Amino acid sequence: DEEMFTTCPKTQALLFFFFLLLYIMILCGNTAIIWAVYTHTSLHTPMYFFLSSLSFLEICYTTTVVPLMLSNIFGAQRPIPLAGCAAQMFLFCTLGGTDCFLLAVMAYDRYVAICHPLHYTLTMTQKRCIQLMVASLSLAFYLDLQLTALIFTLPFCGHRLEINHFLCDAPPILRLACGDTRVHQAVLFVVGILVLTLPFLLISISYIFIANTILRIRSAEGRRRAFSTCSSHLSVVLLQYGCCTLVYMCPQSSTSEDEDRQLALVYTFVTPLLNPLIYTLRNKDVKDALKKSMGCKAASETP
Repeated sequence: DEEMFTTCPKTQALLFFFFLLLYIMILCGNTAIIWAVYTHTSLHTPMYFFLSSLSFLEICYTTTVVPLMLSNIFGAQRPIPLAGCAAQMFLFCTLGGTDCFLLAVMAYDRYVAICHPLHYTLTMTQKRCIQLMVASLSLAFYLDLQLTALIFTLPFCGHRLEINHFLCDAPPILRLACGDTRVHQAVLFVVGILVLTLPFLLISISYIFIANTILRIRSAEGRRRAFSTCSSHLSVVLLQYGCCTLVYMCPQSSTSEDEDRQLALVYTFVTPLLNPLIYTLRNKDVKDALKKSMGCKAASETP
């Protein structure tokens, strides 16, 4: 069973409509980005290919969790079979891991575009972009398949298993285990290093080179444009990696179940909602494409 946040009917109704509204906004915002990218040839570039892929991942990522969560807010909470719980954890972690790898790929794309602009079209070909996307998904799939298989071979206590969470995730499931989980905790930590720490280091290194290149640009307008293409990406990166690191890489004793659940709400709802908002509000090309899609004249002509 997955425990929800409250048993008060009025609060349940408020939570249901609040999370439903967030979910609809996530679907609409990310779908709008995908539609804008694929219907406007001006956005058929590597950066927007990765951005639309990120939006698609966000839709799938939240859909593995939110519909079941909403159905459990009202009425009796329907128990999930152990296999169903394993499937949800595997899908959630695989899509989340792909998300983290893709953010690193997007940083590499910006590094090549800003630091080596003359080689950009030769380096970031359509074939290379697809290869990077498939590699991100494949690596996340492989790591999380091993992790899920390892965790669900543990013995669990009691006939009625309840997790104090709204989704089947590795930390709350490990808390239910009867046996020694030290090896499993160590494996979770190693997977966390591979999925969170290494991509974050690659992103950090990319941005050190990017910042160094931006500071050498003579014109203020050139510096502003180069920085604006990266600042939105960096905002999403810090939020995503920060919350995930606290949940997956801190010892169980250092965070409570309630804290884990609150942090999970951030990367389940807040990050997928902020992605389209940040990328559209801070990106003139996407804003113009969306305005044209809605039949409005763009505020200024794209050079």
